Amino acid sequence: MPKFNLMSYIMPPEDKMFFQLFQDSAEICLQSAKLYDEVMHTQLTEEQKEKALKFRKKGKLSYKLVLKQLNKSFITPIEREDIQYIASQLNKINKKIIKACLNLDVYHLTSYTEEMKEQALTLVQATEQMGEIIKKFKKVSDVEDITKTNIAMKELETHGDEIHHRAMYQLFSGKYEALEVIKLRDMYKEIENALDACFNVSDTILNVVLKQS
Repeated sequence: MPKFNLMSYIMPPEDKMFFQLFQDSAEICLQSAKLYDEVMHTQLTEEQKEKALKFRKKGKLSYKLVLKQLNKSFITPIEREDIQYIASQLNKINKKIIKACLNLDVYHLTSYTEEMKEQALTLVQATEQMGEIIKKFKKVSDVEDITKTNIAMKELETHGDEIHHRAMYQLFSGKYEALEVIKLRDMYKEIENALDACFNVSDTILNVVLKQS
């Protein structure tokens, strides 16, 4: 049974807004991840580039809204440093995904490795799980429920590390030209960093809930 949390009931509506803004940012990250995954199975089009730019703008706006709300809030539902950190990580995730998406055009990449496609799918799964843990955070679910979601995120983290290791092994196997190595290494790094930020958000939320339990 979820633990009763008095603060969630007496908290002013404007302070509850942080959780909604986190959820909005997580949804933008998921949309960006799905766009990147879509591109991995087609080719980057002008329409998709426009979508990517729109998602980047929406992500930046969402981050600014959190900071604006933080600056005008005298009392916050969780520590101010945790709010700022979660918001910055969510913004980082979105920026990394969009940068990777647009770099496909910058680097003139028209064919994608299996590892790139696997990374893209794992990113979609990670952003979905991240969205779930933020929803539970907003609803003040019990620690056990949030811990289970965090464990699922850890499993995705392990899978993502395996993909990245395999990608690096293939990249330096000698079958790629030097310029291609640089391009692909950057692509892998951007998505790996986005995945790491997803796991950081999950860990931070679990730590906050543990401190308040």
